[in-house]
Amino acid sequence: METLLLGAGLVLGAYVLVYYNLVKAPPCGGIGSLRGRTAVVTGANSGIGKMTALELARRGARVVLACRSRERGEAAAFDLRQESGNNEVIFMALDLASLASVQAFATAFLSSEPRLDILIHNAGISSCGRTREAFNLLLRVNHVGPFLLTHLLLPRLKSCAPSRVVVVSSAAHRRGRLDFTRLDCPVVGWQQELRAYADSKLANVLFARELATQLEGTGVTCYAAHPGPVNSELFLRHLPGWLCPILRPLAWLVLRAPQGGAQTPLYCALQEGIEPLSGRYFANCRVEEVSPVARDDQAAHRLWKATKKLAGLEAGEDDDNTDEEPQPQDPRGLSSLSAPSTEKTTVSGPSHSYQGSPDLSKLTRRRIQVKAEPTH
Repeated sequence: METLLLGAGLVLGAYVLVYYNLVKAPPCGGIGSLRGRTAVVTGANSGIGKMTALELARRGARVVLACRSRERGEAAAFDLRQESGNNEVIFMALDLASLASVQAFATAFLSSEPRLDILIHNAGISSCGRTREAFNLLLRVNHVGPFLLTHLLLPRLKSCAPSRVVVVSSAAHRRGRLDFTRLDCPVVGWQQELRAYADSKLANVLFARELATQLEGTGVTCYAAHPGPVNSELFLRHLPGWLCPILRPLAWLVLRAPQGGAQTPLYCALQEGIEPLSGRYFANCRVEEVSPVARDDQAAHRLWKATKKLAGLEAGEDDDNTDEEPQPQDPRGLSSLSAPSTEKTTVSGPSHSYQGSPDLSKLTRRRIQVKAEPTH
């Protein structure tokens, strides 16, 4: 009996150490009041995105939930209005797998919302599921769609500067190796999906890095954020039905709750004084070094140009001239793009009024060059 109790005590003690050192997320601080500001959070109908949107709403921001499912998006907006006491939470339809849907969302947003202070790219997928497309669906949803959306909304972000862009990435980026000759090739099988997921997360980190370079001096800063090991639907939704009951209890024990996973993206969106760290990668609410391939400026620029083609942006467009809204080409004219969505983008939510918007930070927006950052 004593041996059993001793063993149970050791197991419990080990779990407490693991939980507080590896699982539990540090709380986000940052700006207390966001009244008068507008934030867009993609994939905010559940998980990390929903918890991120909830915290922004609690601080008084007007929050746009950009979600693919109208039913789940409107239900999430209703829940967040009730929980936060903030009626400025609305739903707008966005399907990142369809470039036409991204264009429609941007058009609807720019015509109805006069401000954009925070853009959080949270939506993502880890598997193609049963879908078989003629392009790399994982790269499209996790990188190309957010890339295009950022381009289309940049004029509004600049006009509301200082403003921020947060790209939710993952530690899986360390396993990524981009093959620029096969970026948009279809993904088949779970092994290719694992590789494609890691590649898309590497693309997120390189995108944030290059975007910071492109936007230096504009007042718009950007960050890649790793939410940590989170118990969300991202991976469990694609597991066989018989395996989920086995893994769910284990995931509850060793993974963060979605609220914990939202802390680092919130830190990047709200923390004052991190403007000089624009383009860097954050985990556990602090800046973290990345693998050598993830800080390769040449690869980041090459990915930027390749993604412009995949996003249907005009090939002759000047990268530095982003004061005017870039005009995507017709997706129907590109063989690698999906057909435009016929669903009309609508806005669901209460009417609103705006107050004055205070600065995100009084500190300099100069970006620190980090080409010589050390590696582990």
